[in-house]
Amino acid sequence: MAVHIRLKRQGRKKRPFYRVVAIDSRSHREGREIERLGWYDPVNDKLAVEFKEDRVFHWLNEGAIPTDTVSSLLRKKGLAYKWHLIKSGVSTEQISAHMDEWAKAQLTKAEKNVNKKAVKSVTDSDDTLVDDAKAEDAPVE
Repeated sequence: MAVHIRLKRQGRKKRPFYRVVAIDSRSHREGREIERLGWYDPVNDKLAVEFKEDRVFHWLNEGAIPTDTVSSLLRKKGLAYKWHLIKSGVSTEQISAHMDEWAKAQLTKAEKNVNKKAVKSVTDSDDTLVDDAKAEDAPVE
């Protein structure tokens, strides 16, 4: 039996909510799951996702294949990196040190993105002000 780690849609119309589940690959999207591994809420602006790390690692160790979306979520939460370190045979102390460094790097990356967006919004607003001023100065025919 091939097991996949994938999303199972919940929620109402135009308000999706997903459960991250271990499921037989032949089952349909809302099919019978083997185990619930977490949840994902795509409606929130921030990354709203939660995993049961030990169970996710258990299923990955058993050979479960995460879908592209679940792989992306695992990367964003740092679990893919942690799984890589575990598979490499790194000690638990070193894993925690590496994960602390990873978290710091993610914070600096997020701050840079916020700064870029702020600069871009300021320059965009300046451009619209200049365009509005040019439109007002243009002669009317």
